[in-house]
Amino acid sequence: MTEDQQSCGQRRKQPVDALQLGPRKRPSAADPLVHYGRHFGRTVHALCNFQALLTNGILRMGELAETPEENFTAEERREHRIFQELLKSVAGLEERLMQGGDDEVDVIAELLTKGASGARGDDTKSLKGSVLDWITPKGQNLVPPLARNMKIDRGFHHERTGALLCPAGLDWSHSETKAKLQSGEIIVTGDQWPLFLYADYHYDSEDPWNGLFRSALLVCAYKHVFTSPSSVDREPKATRSGNARIHGMTRITLPSIAYIATQVRFSLTSSPVFSRTDTVTDSERFYNSILDIFEDPDEKQEVDDLAVWWNRQIFPSYSTAQRPLVKNSALARIREKRAQIKEASVTDGGSGNA
Repeated sequence: MTEDQQSCGQRRKQPVDALQLGPRKRPSAADPLVHYGRHFGRTVHALCNFQALLTNGILRMGELAETPEENFTAEERREHRIFQELLKSVAGLEERLMQGGDDEVDVIAELLTKGASGARGDDTKSLKGSVLDWITPKGQNLVPPLARNMKIDRGFHHERTGALLCPAGLDWSHSETKAKLQSGEIIVTGDQWPLFLYADYHYDSEDPWNGLFRSALLVCAYKHVFTSPSSVDREPKATRSGNARIHGMTRITLPSIAYIATQVRFSLTSSPVFSRTDTVTDSERFYNSILDIFEDPDEKQEVDDLAVWWNRQIFPSYSTAQRPLVKNSALARIREKRAQIKEASVTDGGSGNA
C-alpha cells in the first residue's frame, strides 16, 4: 500500500462531526439535516422553500438586523418566525449559516428539502391505502370498492370520498350539487374546507367552529403518522418508535394538524401525484388557509381549545392543569430550599453592590 493510500485510509477512519456536511453533489440520506428536515416539514411548515427561507433569514440577521419589525409585511414576519423555529431545531445551524458561504447555504437547503419532501412522500404513500380502512363503516364494504394502490376512482367520482370532500355548506345529497361537483362545473378551491374536517362530518353554519378539525378521520391519520400505524386502533404493536417519540415530541403543533388535514384531503382525491402547485387539488392554498386561521389573533380562544383537545387525543398523559406540589414532599422541599438559596444570593448581591 502506498503512502497516499494509507493517508487516504486514515482520513476515512477519522470521526466526522455529526453536523458536518459532505460533498454537495452526494448528500447522504442519513445526514442529520435530512432527519431535521423530515420533522420540520411535518410539524412547522410543510411547503416552504428552504433556499429562500435561509437566504432571507440570513439577511434579517445581517443587513436588515436594525430594520424595525413593523417595516416587514405580515408574510415576511411569519417567514422569519419559521426561520427562527428552524434555528432552534438544529444545534449550531445559526453559526454555520453566518460563517459559511453561499455553497454552504445551498447544501443545507438541499438536505432540509430532501428530508421534508421525503417525509411527505412517505406519508402520502402510507396513507393512500390506510385511509380506506378508516372511511369504511364498520361491518360494511365500500360500494363500489376502491383500490388501495390506485386513486382514479376516488374524489367526487365515488359516493363515500365525494361526501367527505364535499365543501362544508354544500349538500352532497342534492343531486344537482353532486353532478356539478363531479363534472367540474363547481370548482372547489383550497379555502373551501371539506366536511371530513368536522366531528361526525357535521357542519353547523351557525357555529362553524363547532367540531372543526376534530374528526375521527383526522385523529386516525395523525396517530398513523406520528405515533405509529398500530396506535390507530389503540393497540400499539409497533416494534419501532413512532415519529413523535423519535423527535422528542410531547405535544402537537398546530401546523402538524394542517399537515395531516392536507395529507388526508389529498388521499381522498383522485389526483395521483402530490404537488404544491396542483390547481386541481389546490393543496398549497388549503394548507396555508388552515395556518392562517390558526395564527389569527381573533381566533385565539378557539385555537387554544383545539390544541388542548388534540393533545389529549394524541398524548394521553398531557394535562394543562398545574397540580400543586404536595406539602412536605421531597420535591416540594427541594423547590423551597432552592428558592431560599436564590433569595439569599440576590440579597447578598444587593448588599455587596451597595
